[in-house]
Amino acid sequence: MPGLTFTVDGAQAVPFAAAPTIAFQVRVVNPHASRQIRSIALRCQILIEASRRHYSPGERDSLRDLFGDPDRWSQTLRSMLWTHAAVNVPAFSGSTTCELPVPCTFDFNVGAAKYFHAIQSDDVPLCFQFSGTIFYATPDGALQIDQVDWNKEAKYRLPSQVWREMMDHYYPNSAWLRLGRDAFERLYEYKRRHGMATWEEAIESLLPFQEGAAS
Repeated sequence: MPGLTFTVDGAQAVPFAAAPTIAFQVRVVNPHASRQIRSIALRCQILIEASRRHYSPGERDSLRDLFGDPDRWSQTLRSMLWTHAAVNVPAFSGSTTCELPVPCTFDFNVGAAKYFHAIQSDDVPLCFQFSGTIFYATPDGALQIDQVDWNKEAKYRLPSQVWREMMDHYYPNSAWLRLGRDAFERLYEYKRRHGMATWEEAIESLLPFQEGAAS
């Protein structure tokens, strides 16, 4: 059995992808160099370990939507699933580095997007939990198949500016907001009735009324 180990050495935004994507550099080490790895169908579950960092007052306020009031965070602040990802690792002996692409969303109905948007500085603690199928050759050349050990994982602290710069690149000065269909139709009718050219103009025209009501 190969007994592979995994580490995450870095991350960078992919500049020309079909959707916002972060590529993580995953290093795979095979301690048994005599067993050549033919390929790995590698899968990964990525968790945001929210309790493993401190939060500024501004971040605490922004995260109320996810975790509630900060005085309850001892019960509510927990690790959360970000996403699943997969990559095919080509043949190697000893060690290799591959890129694990992770598509990202700017949909604020998704908890991970809310979390990343709330982080103003420093790093986001992540846990990569690996699984998958290993195809390798024994010293006599026989092909063997095995599974990645269930307990293989790697920690990585993603710089928050990587996510922010990526979203600024794909959505410059903009954000996504999903509305219920009834609310959309009412807003669309309001926009048409008042001859407004953009959605921003329609929403901004309504904000003073809401702010006045709140005060």
